[in-house]
Amino acid sequence: MAQSRRPRRSGARRPASARPAPKAPVTDGPVIELEIERVAHGGVFVAHHEGRVVFVADAIPGERVVARIVDQGRDRFWRAETVEVLTASDDRREHVWPEASVDRAPEKRAGGAEFGHIRMPRQRALKADVLRDALARMGGVEHAVEVEPVDPALAPDVSIDEGTGWRTRVRLHVTPDGTVGPYAARSHTVVPVASLPLAVPALAALAPLGERFPGVRAIDLIAPSVGDPSLVAVGDERMPRGDRPTIEERVGDRAFRLDRDGFWQVHTGAAATLSRAVQELIDGDLFDPRAANHDLYGGVGLLAAAVGDRFGETVRITTVESDARATEHAGANLADWVGARAITARVDRYLDELDEKASAAERARLRDATIVLDPPRSGAGRAVVDRLAALRPRQLVYVACDPVALARDVGLLRERGYELQALRAFDLFPNTHHVEAVARLGAIV
Repeated sequence: MAQSRRPRRSGARRPASARPAPKAPVTDGPVIELEIERVAHGGVFVAHHEGRVVFVADAIPGERVVARIVDQGRDRFWRAETVEVLTASDDRREHVWPEASVDRAPEKRAGGAEFGHIRMPRQRALKADVLRDALARMGGVEHAVEVEPVDPALAPDVSIDEGTGWRTRVRLHVTPDGTVGPYAARSHTVVPVASLPLAVPALAALAPLGERFPGVRAIDLIAPSVGDPSLVAVGDERMPRGDRPTIEERVGDRAFRLDRDGFWQVHTGAAATLSRAVQELIDGDLFDPRAANHDLYGGVGLLAAAVGDRFGETVRITTVESDARATEHAGANLADWVGARAITARVDRYLDELDEKASAAERARLRDATIVLDPPRSGAGRAVVDRLAALRPRQLVYVACDPVALARDVGLLRERGYELQALRAFDLFPNTHHVEAVARLGAIV
């Protein structure tokens, strides 16, 4: 999910008057008792009531809870919020973020830590369940899944047991009267809080909790690995053209320059974790440094650099990214490799043109290629999968931040002659439902 899950586009903001009014949280829905059965994708849990599926927040499988129905607008299922735990799981703990605890009214619970009431080993097991189930249902693949914590050596200041202190980027929202806070869970209601336990300590100390910022839309807190953290007040004006503030991130011995408001992995150890995983999952016996290797959705060049660092200065690799600023940085960040190129293009259009115009020699180099792709949360999708399958590279290394999107694309690739050969999953978003996976798929001969 590794560094081009689409950079934030500073010039695409709407004026405040054009923003839709937040939907008021439901506080008077019916209250029922439910037996929680299993986890579902999206950080909620499955129960049944009178034959209807109910997706319940703030619960754990095996628990019996009292829940308020907050959405009855669908025939097939309802949504509910836990308001009381009658029979608690052994894996329930005090929430790591008091402002998100089940003890608070649902409409006042801070969002962004929906698994914070669950002990860490069970969190990872639940995420593995979601990914394994998605691969079976949508990908047609039965595959063992273990969600690994980040290597403490890559994030020494993060609490592995508590899953706190890892966020290097935090966005706080601001109400018209200037109140600062995160959104409440599953709503656009700003909730004042006194703590930010998921943030790295430097950001937790910098956060202007309790202060007022009238006339501001949001507050961005950014803690790069090089230099001081910063607080950026975000208005509704467009980002000015020309020079933009930049920051430096370091992964091992390598530095990456990017826009301050550009995309970078949020967990302090994520960039190094994903770089290492991509390096290890590439089948070295199939890798040809002189082939037409690619890094699709390449951002500022993190994964292209990981490939180059493993296979040496003779590597040819093209990184493709739709954001022109990110591509500009990628070109500079990859300057070590004579064979590296950075191209600004939408991936689907780039592959269309490649397939249309490639010579016989270029097609041969593409068939020998390794393709790394790190698409946005929605995944690569059918159009990109179709074109990749037509170009027929030897192996694909797919970095995914959404298990359902990954599973769908694995299924599409299986239909087109690629099989899932290896998979690793990482807990890069502790105390949330999100999980990052890296998969290798090889062409079936």
